[in-house]
Amino acid sequence: MHLPARNPLSANKLLNSKWTAALPVNKEKHFIVIKVIEPDTPGAPVTEVELQAVHSQRIQTLPWRALRDASVWRQGWV
Repeated sequence: MHLPARNPLSANKLLNSKWTAALPVNKEKHFIVIKVIEPDTPGAPVTEVELQAVHSQRIQTLPWRALRDASVWRQGWV
């Protein structure tokens, strides 16, 4: 499922964005994008980001397009 067209998601606007896990695990509900991972090849599109859990400070890397899945992520802190 994709985000509504009125709020398109793009890799260049993800840094410091806030996200809520639809199904929190280990009290990790709210996350912040702390890094947009630049590809090894110059000019190649960004494919991954690092998210940090606000509660535990745990960092995870995932494909940025995974944030479009509304069954897993909600944009903002809900």
